[in-house]
Amino acid sequence: MMVFLDEIVHLLHAFQNFATMALTPWFLLLLSLISTLLVDVTLSAAHQDNRKDYIVYMGDKPKPEVSTTTTSALHVNMLQNVVEDSNIAHESLLLHSYKRSFNGFAARLTEEEAQKLAGMDGVVSVFPSETKKLQTTRSWDFIGFPEMVKRSAIETDTIVGMIDSGIWPESASFSDAGFGPPPKRWKGACKGEGNFTCNNKIIGARYYRSQPYPKNSSDVMSPRDTEGHGTHTASTAAGNLVSKASLYGLGLGTARGGVPSARIAVYKVCWSDGCPDADILAAFDDAIADGVDILSVSLGGRKPLDYFRNAIDIGAFHALRKGIFTSASAGNEGPNLKTITNFAPWSLAVAASTIDRHFDTKVQLGNHKIYEGIVTNTFELKGKFYPIVYAGDVPDRAAGYNGETSRLCQTGTLDTKLVEDKIVLCDGPTGDGALYAGAFGYVLTSRNAADVIDPVPIPAASVWFHVGNEITHYINSTRNPTATIWKSTEGRDALAPYVPSFSSRGPNPNTPNILKPDIASPGVSILAAWPPIAPVSGVEGDDRVASYNIISGTSMACPHAAGVAAYVKSFHPNWSPAAILSALTTTAKPMSANLNPEAEFAYGAGLINPSRAPYPGLVYDAAEIDYVNFLCAHGYSTRLLKALTGDSCSSSQSSHGTLSDHLNYPSVALSTSNPKSVNGIFNRTVTNVGSPKSTYKAKVSAPPGLEIKVNPSILKFTSLGQKLSFQVTVKGLIEKTIVSGSLVWDDGNFQVRSPIVVYFVF
Repeated sequence: MMVFLDEIVHLLHAFQNFATMALTPWFLLLLSLISTLLVDVTLSAAHQDNRKDYIVYMGDKPKPEVSTTTTSALHVNMLQNVVEDSNIAHESLLLHSYKRSFNGFAARLTEEEAQKLAGMDGVVSVFPSETKKLQTTRSWDFIGFPEMVKRSAIETDTIVGMIDSGIWPESASFSDAGFGPPPKRWKGACKGEGNFTCNNKIIGARYYRSQPYPKNSSDVMSPRDTEGHGTHTASTAAGNLVSKASLYGLGLGTARGGVPSARIAVYKVCWSDGCPDADILAAFDDAIADGVDILSVSLGGRKPLDYFRNAIDIGAFHALRKGIFTSASAGNEGPNLKTITNFAPWSLAVAASTIDRHFDTKVQLGNHKIYEGIVTNTFELKGKFYPIVYAGDVPDRAAGYNGETSRLCQTGTLDTKLVEDKIVLCDGPTGDGALYAGAFGYVLTSRNAADVIDPVPIPAASVWFHVGNEITHYINSTRNPTATIWKSTEGRDALAPYVPSFSSRGPNPNTPNILKPDIASPGVSILAAWPPIAPVSGVEGDDRVASYNIISGTSMACPHAAGVAAYVKSFHPNWSPAAILSALTTTAKPMSANLNPEAEFAYGAGLINPSRAPYPGLVYDAAEIDYVNFLCAHGYSTRLLKALTGDSCSSSQSSHGTLSDHLNYPSVALSTSNPKSVNGIFNRTVTNVGSPKSTYKAKVSAPPGLEIKVNPSILKFTSLGQKLSFQVTVKGLIEKTIVSGSLVWDDGNFQVRSPIVVYFVF
């Protein structure tokens, strides 16, 4: 029965991929639903026995001298003592091993086995693992934004534009059930080209292709998403509530966007071969004219560019002029400093942060040792072991490679005859070479094994560097070394939030005194909608079908921030993009420099705080002329600015003050070439959007060596919309590359926080 079902699912998936171009979307959707049902039947058949999930609680966490590996082995040994069925691999019954904060494990047991465990020494209790009420897929709840949060009646009139790889309109995340017609002000169009239709949720869709059509690709010349990225980001920003969403059981919960009642407009600029600047600008051009309120742009280059040599900066500047807010991803080129690629002051630069969920993936060796790793691994090997080899021992010598090159598992460096159907231990950050050489699976060793690795096309895990050394020792000391990789299980990351290594860091390479990134949002292990024809791992040949996928990147952080911006916009439709940016950053939750030594260059003002963002108390507003003045001070010519905005630079605009002094930015950054003599003056203006009559007092936190003064230190407002100005003076010295302080304006109800960063120019 199981084999039969697996074969049907495999054939159906293959047929679906083959037939996609010819079949109607409705029939494709039917195929997808049937596939999902068959997968569910397959998974259910595997559990049609008398076993249930139990928690075995064993009290306090293990003593420091007991390693986590030893603890895991102890849990497996306990299972061996109670499970009498020799046909069952004991390790396959273990769902999770608890050992960081307390001791115990979760396992699939019969009632009799549970009773035996309950009578063992050291066991405090054994009880069934109940299914609690399904909640969000974690990211929104983690940042304090529950399903039942207060919402504005005009959220449904808010339009979020997605400049990305398109969308899969048949996804439940984009159903228009319960939606009325689009807002009357909407001027967009649906360029579906036959196999794509819009609805009252997806109210507009366009696609752009300025270059020749990619050869031998799965690209579809329509707004339909065949890559997955655009569908994922769109559902994160504004997807409907969809219960029981998961990736093969991982991340089970309710998938939802930040503004589930909002409308979506799609601008497909990304294809299998990239996202051309020409198409990006065309998308901005249409989106601005169509009348979107918010733009989410999870795109970026690999190196910093001048503001007006960057298509995204140009498009965002013109969006700003029309009152459209742009959220842009900071980039995935971290962790080195000055790697951020989207940093224009007129758009929000979003770094990625972790949430308190991660996916553990265990590697077990033939000597019974078990090591914890990561990677979102959906493959269930059921305890079956495979030969394991070290990549440095299997180079493709005929192609001229030796062990020093093959150990990194780069494509083409491994001998396929020595790798095929084996698990390969790689010293590099990628297992592509093992994959394409025909390996059954791979294990990566990394100095950043705490970072997440997205779904893989074959069984895989990533372990710490020292664990890789232990596995290498096992391979070298054993005649027939073997290993297996377990399916991932969901765990909790007690250190979250922190910024993963891949997220690009500041400082701003163009304007050192404008802090970038602005803010951090969830961008690690995010579950969101996925096209059923797109490979789960992004690798061609991966024929798994999924309606939701778990991926990571600042691309996932960007739509979280866009969703929050749309949420703020729904309460304050007349606020400028600068006011929204200010609201998001001044209400952010401070993050810890102990977890990220790059401090604000990693996370900006901190972790986004959606529930507070519409109620900032004060905002640092800016109009188009303020950005013109900023550009004048930056040295842009009158001719250029005249062409951009019709405005000219005056001599006072181009020569007076610092660059940051020409822009009313909600953060303060000061670069210095002399760390022993720091001196900076910043003029700022705040607008009252809180209580009509209120008195704010300045609360300053200064790092050692610096003196920060605010004048005046008390601001008294008598009406909403009133503007008051103040000056921040920073003097002293710094003993580290970067030091951080803060200014908080507090009236007892609102706390308006601005980070103050001083750093040595390097």
